[in-house]
Amino acid sequence: MIKNKLPETDLVLSDFDYELPEELIAQTPVYPRDSSRLMVIDRAGDGVSHEVFTSVIDHLDPSDVLVLNETRVIPARIIGRRIKRANGETDDSSAPLELLLLKQREIDVWEALAGPGKRARPGDVLEFGDGVLTADVLSVGEGGCRVVRFIPTDGETVYAALHRLGTVPLPPYIREKLDDPERYQTVYARQEGSAAAPTAGLHFTDELLEKIRDKGVGIAKVLLHVGLGTFRPVKEEHIRDHVMHSEYISVTRETADLINGRRAAGGRIVAVGTTSCRTLESVADENGVIMPYSGDTGIFIYPGYRFRATDALITNFHLPESTLLMLVSAFAGRERMLAAYREAVQERYRFFSFGDAMMIL
Repeated sequence: MIKNKLPETDLVLSDFDYELPEELIAQTPVYPRDSSRLMVIDRAGDGVSHEVFTSVIDHLDPSDVLVLNETRVIPARIIGRRIKRANGETDDSSAPLELLLLKQREIDVWEALAGPGKRARPGDVLEFGDGVLTADVLSVGEGGCRVVRFIPTDGETVYAALHRLGTVPLPPYIREKLDDPERYQTVYARQEGSAAAPTAGLHFTDELLEKIRDKGVGIAKVLLHVGLGTFRPVKEEHIRDHVMHSEYISVTRETADLINGRRAAGGRIVAVGTTSCRTLESVADENGVIMPYSGDTGIFIYPGYRFRATDALITNFHLPESTLLMLVSAFAGRERMLAAYREAVQERYRFFSFGDAMMIL
């Protein structure tokens, strides 16, 4: 992975705040997926247009390559209880405990958020599904993350147990029940491992992707398993002091060759989502050449960053004071982005995971 030096900046957290009426936070997805609205921002001409997501194809040239994150959200939220304390005493309480799995370290070892944390201290033993799955709490890490080792029963894998016991976690600002869990997966989701969806990709249908291919646009797949690094809130006043939690990424040689070939021939690299963008920028050299890589990234992109591999970006509307808003502000300019968000509020766009989309050219 290419090392990126953090740019100097005097920007503070409040520089990325904006007013959002609560009723504009989308609670349910639209049907069909590609019927959401699309705000198109032209960085060269400062123009803004209001369209439907299906028109994204009109802004793609046959020489371009569309980069998708093919991660799949796992049933990462499991409910259980503590059955043994660190001192060896049995815990007969039926008080529930929740784990939200964030990142797989080894086959059976995961980083997770625990609630309440006092029931998941190092040395405690947890149980899920009446013994279908147990877990030893190994340690407490950065941001209160628990490191746990799972012990599945009946010889099944942790993933198999999660599919029996777990639920797909939705962001806390979504309070409506999701009737179809597949609507929180992209249609091209393939590799399990995410705690949250790469939501910019939720707008694509198989039919729209087929039309994009038929136009001649290349389709490249990368991988970033979304974890704490993507949605952990920024608490530091000076944004440069924020440290991103690492997330797993993978770019194959085949994907790198496809992207590099398209760009060398004059095409643009169009990243679908901030996760695809972060993956590309993590593996691009100084000349924007994509290098194959599998491992962790903790790249933090904010204004002042020089983009190497992203020429256009499709993204959703992000939370105030989030690292995602900082990334798009780095790509398009903070003032331009905040003005676009104000216009989106005026035009009654839908915000966040199940909301509308933006294409920045």
